[in-house]
Amino acid sequence: MTAPSPTVLLVAAPSLFRQGLLGLLRQRWPQLLLTLTADATQVAALVARRPFGAVVLDGGGLPGPALPRLLAQVRQVRPAQRLLLLADARHPRPPAGPHPALVLPRHVLPQALAAALAPWLDGAPGLAATPVAARPSRAPAVATAFSPRELEVLRLVVDDYCNREIAGHLYLSVRTVESHRRALLQKSGARTLVGLVAWALRAGVVA
Repeated sequence: MTAPSPTVLLVAAPSLFRQGLLGLLRQRWPQLLLTLTADATQVAALVARRPFGAVVLDGGGLPGPALPRLLAQVRQVRPAQRLLLLADARHPRPPAGPHPALVLPRHVLPQALAAALAPWLDGAPGLAATPVAARPSRAPAVATAFSPRELEVLRLVVDDYCNREIAGHLYLSVRTVESHRRALLQKSGARTLVGLVAWALRAGVVA
């Protein structure tokens, strides 16, 4: 039996959310090899070619009925493939079986996501996790500096909403949203929105 490689297949649409996940994985496991696809129809074929250390599937970009079908296809080509599904309330629970998928909430705290993947990845040849103390941090460890409104904006930024969408959702002006986003960047120490999302996921600010 071929041992799983220290490679993660990340199935997610191109978005700030995906960039945050990439940042989290690369910081925790710097040697990790990452394969990316935004096309869920490719997953079964990719898994058929080789076993992955883990397949992380962001269910946020998939319609509910498509998810059980996709999981069934993966199980058909490689029954023991390790699957971690980031799901929200609209997704049905994956079917039970000898190798069930691990299901976590889509905005699970980064510590919980890393803990879920650690048994699969920490022992892989040539792959070592970066100790927590060694990880550089340019941002505050907690979000106490953020106002409740800033946290609302941050959650929508992580969900890849644009300024106009955030303004409509929170009944704010676009200029006010822009002001909140500037404050979020300043307080987090991030230089870009991608960096802000990566930090928010690592620090557990969004849940």
